[in-house]
Amino acid sequence: MGWTQVSYHYDGNFAGFLCCVFEAYLHKEAPACFLGPEDGRLSLWPERQVATVDAHARRVYQSLEPKLGPQGRQLVVYGFLTCLPEKEMALWAFLRLGYARGPGVVRDLTDDRVSTLAKAVQHLTGEAHLLKGFTRFSEQEGLLIGEIAPKNRVLPLLRPHFCTRYPEEAFVLYDRTHKEALFYRPRQWAIIPLAEFRLNGPGREELDFRRLWRRFYDTIAIEGRYNPKCRMTHMPKRYWGTMTEFQREQEGLKP
Repeated sequence: MGWTQVSYHYDGNFAGFLCCVFEAYLHKEAPACFLGPEDGRLSLWPERQVATVDAHARRVYQSLEPKLGPQGRQLVVYGFLTCLPEKEMALWAFLRLGYARGPGVVRDLTDDRVSTLAKAVQHLTGEAHLLKGFTRFSEQEGLLIGEIAPKNRVLPLLRPHFCTRYPEEAFVLYDRTHKEALFYRPRQWAIIPLAEFRLNGPGREELDFRRLWRRFYDTIAIEGRYNPKCRMTHMPKRYWGTMTEFQREQEGLKP
């Protein structure tokens, strides 16, 4: 006898998703879709409101490594951070397969349920790697401020890098896309939702530092090897909007 298909409504967080997995196995239900608080879609399936219960989320999380192995657990955790459409359904399909097959499932890249998730996670980690080099911070009133506009939720992956790189600084790194920010001060950090993020205009000293950085960037360029297509291959244009060296016009400066 097949499992009943149900639409799950949850809080949109990873712990909430794990609670959906708990409920699915408890009630022998097959999720038809997962709907977060801002999801306006209508469903023709029976609906279940899933409350986030820490004990239920912990129980599912603790099952991931024994059932899927360390790599499988990381695929699930990182998979939830990706911009993969219907990521919850992809994660559910992978979990069902992994619980049945065991840790070796991560090597079966011929199965779409594995390869789809693996490719999404590869995109996530690749974007996080690029942003370790493309993120720019500005100093404002003793605080380092940075902004990024990633496709994936990369702040959890960037946190160890920047907290280690600036261990004695206080900084904020804001994700415009997902409206959340990483706050850090020595030995303390938090990633919290932030609907609005407004900055005062840069001071004279900060503007001087930006000009120095742009002058350095322009000086080391080799005019005879100027290749816009090659540059966009290594430094995708969608990152330029938050990079100091491409913000001349925004400050009223001549290129």
